Amino acid sequence: MKSNSLLLAILFLFSCLICSAQNSIRVATYNLRYDNPADSGNLWKDRSKYVADLIRFHDFDLFGTQEGKKNQLSDLLKDLPEYSKYGKGRDDGKDGGEHSAIFYKKDKFKLLKSGDFWLSETPEKPSLGWDATCCNRVCSWAYFQDLKSGKKFYMFNVHFDHQGKVARVESAKLMIKRINSIAGNEPVVLTGDFNGDRKSEWYKILASSGIIHDSVKEVKNPYQNNSSYTDFGREFQNDEVIDHIFISSKFHASKWGILTDTYRGKFPSDHCPVLCVLQF
Repeated sequence: MKSNSLLLAILFLFSCLICSAQNSIRVATYNLRYDNPADSGNLWKDRSKYVADLIRFHDFDLFGTQEGKKNQLSDLLKDLPEYSKYGKGRDDGKDGGEHSAIFYKKDKFKLLKSGDFWLSETPEKPSLGWDATCCNRVCSWAYFQDLKSGKKFYMFNVHFDHQGKVARVESAKLMIKRINSIAGNEPVVLTGDFNGDRKSEWYKILASSGIIHDSVKEVKNPYQNNSSYTDFGREFQNDEVIDHIFISSKFHASKWGILTDTYRGKFPSDHCPVLCVLQF
């Protein structure tokens, strides 16, 4: 009788583990480095294949990209036909300039709604915000339904300014307001290059908002071997992480890591992707 009870308990645990694995979502954030003709030795045309290979091998279900221009995003869709994407260009709200795009597996998720807003005092239109001096900054968002479980959630993806400190602080405040107004009580994932580590003021605004928190804080053994920005492998002096994945309380993170894949000694981008495994 005891052996039967033990067997049932083992089978129950095993089924729970399988169910948990099936309901996991592999979310990543990845700054692609824009297609810069001055990047001698690291041109997009030479590294795009390796970016796609990395994404496919690590089996991202959803991932937010930063800096990608239209041609780069088109290249990824060509190499990764299992994905679709959403996101508008930051310069004109169409295809112009860099994007904060969201890629998703077409056989796993249904896109229900989507939108964009700019990190500025006039977020409804392409615009430069606060003390930012060179670039419009855009946040793209999407509302998904998981086709297997039926669960729905929001994903936001963003790239904060790299020069204006006021812009980064105000962008964090705007993100919280917009997430709250757009997503309400629905589950939320926020990915991005925030140009700030865990000590920065704007990171702390997001992490302590009560709306979202850093997914890494839930993971017992995060995989963090170096900084998330490497300048194509030239920048290894610190362990600063500026690429983050925030989640609301309706998600749980079980794994988190900085992926340091290389090809022939080179990095596919000047940032390493950050991957997080989530469960509802």
